[in-house]
Amino acid sequence: MKQKILVTYASRFGSTEGVAQAIGKTLSEAGADVDVLPMSGVKDLSIYKSVVAGSAINGGAWLPEAMQFVRAHQAELKHKPFASFLVCMTLTMKNGEQYRSHVSSWLEPVRALVRPVSEGLFAGRLDIRKIPSFSDRLKFRLSVLFGVWKEGDHRDWDAIQKWARELKLLFTK
Repeated sequence: MKQKILVTYASRFGSTEGVAQAIGKTLSEAGADVDVLPMSGVKDLSIYKSVVAGSAINGGAWLPEAMQFVRAHQAELKHKPFASFLVCMTLTMKNGEQYRSHVSSWLEPVRALVRPVSEGLFAGRLDIRKIPSFSDRLKFRLSVLFGVWKEGDHRDWDAIQKWARELKLLFTK
């Protein structure tokens, strides 16, 4: 019998959802029975042996609904293999890898509630047209103009798949 894995996410503009879908697909190709669901659609964790939870980053933090998900399910998550990931633009900056340890610190509130067996830190995608607020679009356009970020998809699909394959091994120990 396959062990069911939940991959759940909180996303603002679809980048984190895409990462979650890729993780779910990789786990499924490795033989796992996987559900990929937005956190808002998850009510019961009892049918899952393992949980992978990820969020977009806004202001150096997981999205509020992602933190609420972990708080609401903290007791159950402590008794299952649990992995967390984040998706952010900071890792796309010039020399973004030098910020990796700082970016990792943004998972500290999650770690304070549930200790992940693994953590994934992934660059995101910037599509300014999808940003609803005019002032935020303007800020991002200026950031692109000054070379802080580049518009486009910066997700490293090979790294995401590699991490997911490693999760499958961790979850079946």
